[in-house]
Amino acid sequence: MFDNLSEKIDKALHLLKGHGSITEINVAETLKEVRRALVDADVNFKIAKDFTATVKEKALGQNVLKTLQPGQLMVKIVKDELTTLMGGEAAGINLSGNPTVILMSGLQGSGKTTFSGKLALFLKKKKSKKVLLVACDVYRPAAINQLQVVGEQIEVPVFADIDNKNPVDIAQKALAKAKAEGFQVVIIDTAGRLAVDEQMMNEIANIHQAVKPHETLFVVDSMTGQDAVNTAKIFNDRLNFDGVVLTKLDGDTRGGAALSIKSVVNKPIKFVGTGEKMDAIDVFYPERMAERILGMGDIVSLVEKAQEQFDEEEARKLQKKIAKNQFGLDDFLAQIQQMKKMGDMKDLMGMIPGVGKAIKDVDIDNDSFKYIEAIIQSMTPAERRNPAILNISRKKRIEKGSGTDVQQINQLLKQFEQMGKMMKMMQGGGGKRMMDMLGKMR
Repeated sequence: MFDNLSEKIDKALHLLKGHGSITEINVAETLKEVRRALVDADVNFKIAKDFTATVKEKALGQNVLKTLQPGQLMVKIVKDELTTLMGGEAAGINLSGNPTVILMSGLQGSGKTTFSGKLALFLKKKKSKKVLLVACDVYRPAAINQLQVVGEQIEVPVFADIDNKNPVDIAQKALAKAKAEGFQVVIIDTAGRLAVDEQMMNEIANIHQAVKPHETLFVVDSMTGQDAVNTAKIFNDRLNFDGVVLTKLDGDTRGGAALSIKSVVNKPIKFVGTGEKMDAIDVFYPERMAERILGMGDIVSLVEKAQEQFDEEEARKLQKKIAKNQFGLDDFLAQIQQMKKMGDMKDLMGMIPGVGKAIKDVDIDNDSFKYIEAIIQSMTPAERRNPAILNISRKKRIEKGSGTDVQQINQLLKQFEQMGKMMKMMQGGGGKRMMDMLGKMR
């Protein structure tokens, strides 16, 4: 995400990252390029101009030109200001109600229904909440069915009143059901509406007035850039929403909406959608996003994603196997499958400091592990436990069963052997050194 913006800002700051002669003139020239990069990313010109003026003022105020590493200090100032521009701190969601009512609003096609499901799953899994989804889109063909399919997929019940064409009445009935049956959160999925459609805008205002939500979220497609920001302002004037949800952020190479929306509506970005899967939802952390834009990676988010898939009991078993030199290809396969659950491979690698820029033009397919899985699954249990017994005839059999070739099988065995050595090293002092290193990076 934000590849174009990252590349342009990196080029603009490149001059100041060295230890050469830095003057007020080339600081001004650099910031002019930063401003151009922001405008190219579809950030409002006034916001971009104010941003670079603030950076320049802080840079000169902190006497950047006379420091030993002026480039590094300049990058820090830009990072801090990008963080402020996007909201400063992560904004939590208000779950104080009994039940908490969350009203989803936004344009047609912004991804409200899918995101309603993602948020329901997030609150169910990470906050241990009993959630009820409510279908209040009475206009779009198959809208109710879509929410029911989503609800079934994530095992969250959906309240729908198919013959009722009054969304206010549906929302009130759903709220009564939630109170009667002990639901802790009610997520109301409304119809997409155009800001110029007065009747539809009045309708969502009426739903808002009737259910008095604890959270009103405005869902917007981040790829629409400045248009998204303008629409957010119109909706906010009518609904006074509590926060913004940016969908399709994984496909946004520019970043205009994420960088501008807080300045325009003075409401925080609370969540982002980062993929098609139902668990592809992240809390929005402005500082982490600023670091990613500047190519610093996001090791904290990477560690958090790993911890979500971490099973303490399995880890203990694995540790014992490694200590006894019993780590087999079955265990290797299990580790790969756990990694795949963490999300998009290229996105995950981009969170490692310095790696994002290096792999910018590299195509990393999420199916890259398919041939490894196919090879291991074509082996017998004995071969998985002890790959040393794999002679040429066994490899020929695996070759046919997996649709690969002997060269790929040998490559996998070499990788497995290297991984085994690394894990043995981790059992000694190397493990502590690596954890210390990760701690410093965090």
